[in-house]
Amino acid sequence: MLALPSAQAQRPEVAVPGAPFGRAPYSFADIVEKVRPAVVSIHVTAGAAPRVAAPGRGGGRDPLPELPDDHPLKEFFKNLPREFGGGGGGGPEGPRRSMAQGSGFVISADGYVVTNNHVISGGSKIQVSFDEREKIDVELIGTDPRTDIALLKITNPKAPLQHVRFAAKPVRVGDWVLAVGNPFGLGGTVTAGIVSALSRDIGSGPYDFLQIDAAVNKGNSGGPTFNLEGEVVGVNTAIYSPSGGNVGIAFAVPAKTASDVIEQLRVNKTVSRGWLGVKIESVDEEKATTLGLNEPRGALVNEVTAGGPAASSTLRAGDVVLSVNDQQVDNSRDLARKIAEFSPGTTVSLEVSRYGKKEIVQVKLGTFPTDPQVAAQPKPETKAGEAAVASLGLTLGESPKGTKADGVAVRQVESGSDAAFKGIKVGDIIIEVQGQTVRSAKDVEDAVKKARGDGRKGVLLRVRQGETARFIAVQLRDE
Repeated sequence: MLALPSAQAQRPEVAVPGAPFGRAPYSFADIVEKVRPAVVSIHVTAGAAPRVAAPGRGGGRDPLPELPDDHPLKEFFKNLPREFGGGGGGGPEGPRRSMAQGSGFVISADGYVVTNNHVISGGSKIQVSFDEREKIDVELIGTDPRTDIALLKITNPKAPLQHVRFAAKPVRVGDWVLAVGNPFGLGGTVTAGIVSALSRDIGSGPYDFLQIDAAVNKGNSGGPTFNLEGEVVGVNTAIYSPSGGNVGIAFAVPAKTASDVIEQLRVNKTVSRGWLGVKIESVDEEKATTLGLNEPRGALVNEVTAGGPAASSTLRAGDVVLSVNDQQVDNSRDLARKIAEFSPGTTVSLEVSRYGKKEIVQVKLGTFPTDPQVAAQPKPETKAGEAAVASLGLTLGESPKGTKADGVAVRQVESGSDAAFKGIKVGDIIIEVQGQTVRSAKDVEDAVKKARGDGRKGVLLRVRQGETARFIAVQLRDE
């Protein structure tokens, strides 16, 4: 009994490397008191008029702000019961007003507020509130769907607002973090955890995300993740959740990425990025050998976009981009990030390897297309013997002769589809749909129709990829 106070007295002397003041705090209360007044709940009114489906998407009603088809939160939001603001349950209804909720945070005394693009997308009215107080109208300054960032402005605040700033110092794996937000409408909720990983690719473009294990749920989207100094290290944007609830894996836009985008939105109300106009993939060891490279590095050009910036240069399919203005390119995502950092109209020097022979190619960059522009581009023509299954975002054809079993070959995968996000690729063979063997595109279409008739929102495909077969659940698009 007498030894316990002695042991307690010794604890403060034990330093934790890297933590402020030599150790982690026994309580986060002081930090929370400092930052919580700058965190807001976002209230979005939508559905005042019938919603028009975006080009290339189904026309079904979705009362929540529309997410990209490949966004990790798409199905989570879509399948929530209506009483939580979701789209689950019965069939189509007429136009009605609906509310969606998210989180945000104030970054300036004059009222600039940061949140997620998917939180406010499609809203006819956007408001914010501090700690359950009255709702305040805000102006939408600009959005950037590619990083899922939106910038709002509280018009004429009555007094200078308490605000937070982005961290200048990068976080490390293992650092303590706090997530503050409005999960399920419970404003001002605080959760704690650590940075679980850096530079995560979640299939949402070339930008990397932080992974944290602080509890994040629906409604936390757009809210801040703080370090122990009360600085914003990330903007919460997505969760991984097979069950729909928190499982300790959440993703946030890193502070550096978010702050760069926000500055462009504040000044220009839009984000302009350089565009090369090519389809690319990373180089693995096998490809490196066949392409005459000493190491698996660079970005392999699959296709030069007709009418794009690179079309007027000497760049062609089969080239491997090794560097941009003498900056080494590690992989396809690295090339996409580097090109996006340049302003449209900039001429860049690409070092390429053309089957072992190195060349320098000059390309004047264009402007990266906005989502509507990309959606408006004509889809590839379907060749003879092929059939498009729009619900899956796939074009299917006969399996090549000599395959091990009957099935249907994947000829095209639509960019942004759930099938693309789940890893289905051209050349894969679909063997079964919902347990039924398929031998033609019509068999696949019939199985999809049956699944819809059974009230299913997705189908389970058995897919052969190379020498192995695996099951892949693909969500169906709205008809």
